[in-house]
Amino acid sequence: MKNKFIRSPFFYVGDKYKLLPEITKFFPKQIDKFIEPFMGGGSVYLNIDAKSYLLNDLDKHLIKLHKLLFSYRDKPESFFKEIFSIIDLYKLSKSYEKDIVPLNLKKKFPKTYYAHFNKENYTKLKLDFNNETSFDYHKAYVLLIYGFNRILRFNLSGKFNLPVGNVDFNKNVVNSLNNYFQINQKKKVKFSSLDYKDFLKKISISKNDFVYFDPPYLITAGEYNKYWSKENELDLLEFLDSLNKSNIRWVLSNVIEYRGKNNSILKSWMKKYNVNRVKSNYISFNDNSIKSFKEVLIRNFNG
Repeated sequence: MKNKFIRSPFFYVGDKYKLLPEITKFFPKQIDKFIEPFMGGGSVYLNIDAKSYLLNDLDKHLIKLHKLLFSYRDKPESFFKEIFSIIDLYKLSKSYEKDIVPLNLKKKFPKTYYAHFNKENYTKLKLDFNNETSFDYHKAYVLLIYGFNRILRFNLSGKFNLPVGNVDFNKNVVNSLNNYFQINQKKKVKFSSLDYKDFLKKISISKNDFVYFDPPYLITAGEYNKYWSKENELDLLEFLDSLNKSNIRWVLSNVIEYRGKNNSILKSWMKKYNVNRVKSNYISFNDNSIKSFKEVLIRNFNG
């Protein structure tokens, strides 16, 4: 494993980037296929050495964005040219190159001046994006980077509906993108957007492969978790048992306690496997308070 970990340029709140030094030490040392049914922003696969990568997420927009970025891995300058042309067209701030936010706005809104500066033009970009007959995912990435909490959110009508955030295109974004492009030049990757069981049923998995599960959490708050039910949880755990019977190596990340809530289903089920506690205090962009988690890593193999 690497000593230096890189972060995905999707910047998901609560992604596994900060936990990678902890969780990857429990991963197998030799992996043929690294398989991820709930890949999210992709911070995990970016930092894992394997011969190939099969990556899936049910969110089709997220996978289309991954495919877009991945397609530029050998020509990053072309990607930045496309993105900067959109940023410049809509006159959004771009602190990576130059600070264009007026001083009076910074004094008036010392903690939220990016949101106030970009709001009107961000809203116009969002409207233009949503009115396109075919979505331009270059624009979708710009909306993601400038959006509130950098969440990829579409409403039931299929429209991107995230408000502006207090962020912009800064050095962290550029560094993460460059790292993403560089590391993916060496990776053999295939993306899918299916239900996790349909995804795994299409794959031939051998004893030298490894499946990492980071599903929605039953007891925590957040956009990603709100559609996950008790039935979904039971279904996943039953499916993991079936993989175990087939001698397929897997690791499951999950939370057993959160703000007074207990996942009694998971607590009972995990006793038959190897369980390791993970230190995980996530900080929300909303209130900067520390969320009390009891997170675990459950695995069906030793070593």
